[in-house]
Amino acid sequence: MRFGVVVFPGSNCDHDAWYAISRNLGCPAEFIWHQSQSLGNVDAVILPGGFSYGDYLRCGAIAKFSPVMAAVRRFAADGGLVLGICNGFQILAESGLLPGALIRNRGLKFICRQVELETVTANSPFTCLASKGQTLRMPIAHGEGCYYADERTLDELEAEDRVVFRYRDNPNGSLRDIAGILNRERNVMGLMPHPERATEPLMGSSDGLLVFRSMAAAFAVR
Repeated sequence: MRFGVVVFPGSNCDHDAWYAISRNLGCPAEFIWHQSQSLGNVDAVILPGGFSYGDYLRCGAIAKFSPVMAAVRRFAADGGLVLGICNGFQILAESGLLPGALIRNRGLKFICRQVELETVTANSPFTCLASKGQTLRMPIAHGEGCYYADERTLDELEAEDRVVFRYRDNPNGSLRDIAGILNRERNVMGLMPHPERATEPLMGSSDGLLVFRSMAAAFAVR
């Protein structure tokens, strides 16, 4: 399985994601520049964390116009696996690939610490190796990580089993403690915590590797 990691001006977790995939997961990974109109020969795409285009206007609001995002939309429409992490989640929301929005943290401060997540659904390509209710430890690093959506959207996410992770101790005010969600087709996930920063014990946790291993297992089944 080959992963592509999109690089935007301001990305700062692209090399982290590449390292997690190529070294700790053991799968080929390559960088895809934001001006590329093609994703090349990849089986999954990661939109990494960082501050794409300096987070001017709104987080992810400029990145959604990058040429590569047209290719990401086509890839997702064809059933390809897309994972947006932190700023990548914000880009997916701004692009309309996921519902809702990511807004300023409840305390209006940047937060960087380890958190505990509850696995809400194992019925996804990103959690198929997890157990429902399983606790995973991953770090967060964001100033606009508060997930917001109207009540109807929140109800739909829960009714359709599209809430993937919840915070056990909500650090940022996200509605209904949401930390990660799926699109309706279940092949696109946005996740605010950083699984790529939790892929070996030296990092304090290797729980994030479960997300990437699940993607590889789901792809193998396909």
